[in-house]
Amino acid sequence: MSARATREENVDVVWSGDWVAERLGVALEGDGDLRELLGLALRRNPKRAHLLVSNVLGKHVPQRPSVVYGAGYGLGERVRALLGEEEARRAVVLGYAETATGLGHAVADGLRDAPYLHSTRRPVAGVAQAGGFEEAHSHATSHLLLPEDPELLAQGAEASTLVLVDDEFSTGNTVLNTIRALHERHPRGRYVIVALVDMRSPADRDRLTAFAAEIGARVDLVTRSTGTVTLPDGVLERGQALVAAQEAEAAGEAREAGEASASAPPAAPAPAPVTRVDVAWPAGVPDGGRHGFTPAHRAALEAALPGMAERIADALGVGARQGRVLVLGFEELMYAPLRLGTALEETLGADAEVRYSTTTRSPVLAVDDPGYAIRTRLVFPAHDTPADGPGDRYAYNVAGAGFDAVVAVVDSTADTPELHAPEGLLARLAAHTGQVLLAVVPSYTPTTPVQESAVLPEPLRGPDFSSYAPEDVGWLLQDLSDTELEAPTEEREEAIQSGGAHYAESLPVEYQPSAEYQALFSAALETSAARIARAVGTVTETVLAERGPRPVLVSLARAGTPVGVLMRRWAQHRHGLDLPHYAISIVRGRGIDATALRWLAAHHDPADVVFVDGWTGKGAITRELAAATEEFEASGGPAGFDPEIAVLADPGGCVRTYGTREDFLIPSACLNSTVSGLISRTVLRADLVGPNDFHGGKFYRELAGADVSARFLDTIAARFDEVAGQVEEEAKELLAADRAPTWEGWAAVERISEEYGIHDVNLVKPGVGETTRVLLRRVPWKILAKRGAGADLTHIRLLAEQRGVPVEEVDDLPYSCVGLIHPRYTRGATGADGKAVKGA
Repeated sequence: MSARATREENVDVVWSGDWVAERLGVALEGDGDLRELLGLALRRNPKRAHLLVSNVLGKHVPQRPSVVYGAGYGLGERVRALLGEEEARRAVVLGYAETATGLGHAVADGLRDAPYLHSTRRPVAGVAQAGGFEEAHSHATSHLLLPEDPELLAQGAEASTLVLVDDEFSTGNTVLNTIRALHERHPRGRYVIVALVDMRSPADRDRLTAFAAEIGARVDLVTRSTGTVTLPDGVLERGQALVAAQEAEAAGEAREAGEASASAPPAAPAPAPVTRVDVAWPAGVPDGGRHGFTPAHRAALEAALPGMAERIADALGVGARQGRVLVLGFEELMYAPLRLGTALEETLGADAEVRYSTTTRSPVLAVDDPGYAIRTRLVFPAHDTPADGPGDRYAYNVAGAGFDAVVAVVDSTADTPELHAPEGLLARLAAHTGQVLLAVVPSYTPTTPVQESAVLPEPLRGPDFSSYAPEDVGWLLQDLSDTELEAPTEEREEAIQSGGAHYAESLPVEYQPSAEYQALFSAALETSAARIARAVGTVTETVLAERGPRPVLVSLARAGTPVGVLMRRWAQHRHGLDLPHYAISIVRGRGIDATALRWLAAHHDPADVVFVDGWTGKGAITRELAAATEEFEASGGPAGFDPEIAVLADPGGCVRTYGTREDFLIPSACLNSTVSGLISRTVLRADLVGPNDFHGGKFYRELAGADVSARFLDTIAARFDEVAGQVEEEAKELLAADRAPTWEGWAAVERISEEYGIHDVNLVKPGVGETTRVLLRRVPWKILAKRGAGADLTHIRLLAEQRGVPVEEVDDLPYSCVGLIHPRYTRGATGADGKAVKGA
C-alpha cells in the first residue's frame, strides 16, 4: 500500500465543525455530503462570528487540485445542461472576489464557451469601472468590476444569461444586490445563481422568488448541496467572547514559550531555500478573470499547462516529486495556481500527493483540534500594496501539515520586497517545509486606452510623509516640504484682506508653544479625553449605521485628519473593521481637490466616501464642500460623492452627522502641525499645483521633538472601552432624533458681523477651535467669550494675553467663544512686537 493510501486510511473520522457546534450550539443540517463539504470556524466579524469552511473550495483547507477544479467544472456542466448548448454559448459568468474567483472560473470552463469575469478589490489604473457592489457580512466588502472590454456585461444582454458564482448562498443578499445593480444598467431575461452550498433560511428562499417577480426575469439556482445553519440566540456575542478567550489563551502560551526559549533557546532549524521557477506563462493570456477571460484565452492556457507543470516538477527535484506538495495561490489569484496544480497532479502521478489552497485577507481563529476546520494559521504582511493600506494576511492549515515542498504562486504585482521580507510570506512558508518554489505569473495589463486615472499620483504615507503610522491615513497631497512657503502673519493678513493673495497660497510660521501653553494642552487633553472618546464613538457608530458597513473615511486636511484616524481606530477596536482613511484638501473659495476626488473614484465607490472634519464653525466649509462636489460632477467628474460632513462637534448646527453639538475644547485645535502628524495646512498655488496634481502640504520633520500627535490619539483611544456604554445609548438616541441642520451658528455670525461693524462673515470665526486658529494664524482684533465659560477657554485667554488681544464677556452666544479677525487690516494695526495696538 502506498504511503498516501496509508495516510488517508488512518485519518480519524471527526467532523471539522464539532468544536464550534459543541461550544456555541450551532447546528449544520442538510443533504448527503454537506458535512463532508463544510466545517466550522470562528472569526472576528461584527456581522457573523461563525465561518462555514469549505473542504472543496481550496481557500482555507488544502485539497487535491483535481477535486477543487472538478467541483466547479461539474457545476458548470450542470448549468450548461440547464441552459442548453446554444444559450450556454451566449452566457457570461461572473465570480466573486476573493473566495469564488477560482470556483467561478471553473464553472465557466464547464460551460465551455462562456467568457468569465470576476469582481476584484484591487483597483487598476487605466481601467474604468463597469460597476461595483457591497458584500455586507464580509471582512472586506467593496467589489469592483473592471472588464477590459467595457461592453462585456452589456453586449446582447437581453438575449444572454448572466451566471453568478459564489462559494455559498447564505442570505442571498450579495448576489441579489449584484443582480439588481446590473439589471438596472443592462436588463436581462434570465440569471443563474451557482454555489457549492445553499444555506438559506425558508424566508430567504421565498425572497428569491419575490425578487425574480420584482425584476421580471427568470432566476435559477444550481448548487451541489443544500442545508441550513441553526444559530441559537446570542450566538454572535458568545462567539465573539469565545474568540477573545482563545486569542488571550494563545497569547499567554506564546509569552510562556518566549520566556522558556529566552532562558534556553533551542536550535532553530534552518529555513527552507526559496527558489524562483519560471513557468513560461503564455504571452497574452490573463492571469485570471479580473479583466475578463475569453474562450480563446482558455484554449491557449490549456495547451501550455503540461509544459508549465513539467518546469515546476523539474524544479522540485526527485525527493519532493514523491512527497507532499502544496501549490499555494494568493488571495484573488486562485485560478492560475489551481490549473498549475491540476497539471502538476497529472505530471507527478500517484507517487506524490499534491494539494492546493490560497492565502486570504480574512482573519480566522485557529484552534489545533481535529473537530475544528482551521488548525493552524500563518500571519504575514500584505505584499501587493493594496489600495486600503497595509495589513495582515493569512495562510491556513499550512503550518504543521507536513508538506515537503510549497509552490507559492503570485502575480507580478505582488512580487514585492514585502513578499521577500524576513517576516513575509516566503519566510513564513520556509519555516514549515523543506523547499519553497516561487512562481510569478505576469499581471495582465489590459489594452484598454489609458484613462486619466493612470497618471494620477499616489497617496503619501508615514513615516516618509507625516508622523502617523502608514495605515492610519493616506495623504492625497503632494510633498512641498522643500519649498519656502511661510510668511509672517502680519504680511499674510494684509495680502489676504487686500485681495493680493489667497490664504492658501502661503503658510503661517508654525506657532511654537511656550512651556505654560504646553502645560495647558496636557491638562486639557487629560480632562477632555473621555468626552472626546464619546464623541468619536458616537459619530463613528452613526456613520456605520447610516453609511454602510465599510465606509471610506476622507478627512478634510488637516483639522479633520486626527478625527478620521480616531474614527478608524474606533471602528477597528469595537468592530474589527479596517476602514480606509485618506486626507484631502479643501480650500475656502477655491473648492475641493478635484484630482484627489478622481483618485478616490478610481479606487473606491464614491457612494462609500464619508467626508470627516473636526468641528463646524459657521458652516462655511460645509457649504463649500456641497458646492465643490456639485461643480466637480457638473464638469464631468465621477458622480456619487455625498457632500455631507461627519464631524466630532457641531456647535453651529450645520450638519446632521456629529458626535456632539456642544462647543468644547478639542485639544487638537490648540496646536498646529505638532498634533496633526507634523503636516502643514494645505497649499494651493498655481505655480506649484498643476491640473493633475494633488494640492500641496509640508512635512515638518524638524519639529519631531515637539510632536504630540501619537500622544493625542493614544490618550483618547485608551478611553474607548470606558465610554462604550454611553456611546451605545447616545448613538441610539441620535439615530432616532431629528438631526436636521438648524444653521443657528450662521445666523449668529451674521448678527455679530453687523453688530461689530465688520460686514464680512469671513472675519468672524465662531467656536473654540476656530477662535484658537485666529489667535495662532491670523491677526486677531478681539475675542468674544460666553459669560461663564470655564476651563474650555483657559488656553484662549492665555493666547489672547500673549498677543495683547482683549477678551469681551458677552451673553446670548451659541458658542463658547468667537474670534474676530482685525477688519480692514494693515500692518499699522500691530506694534513692532506683533501685538494688537489699542484702539486700532
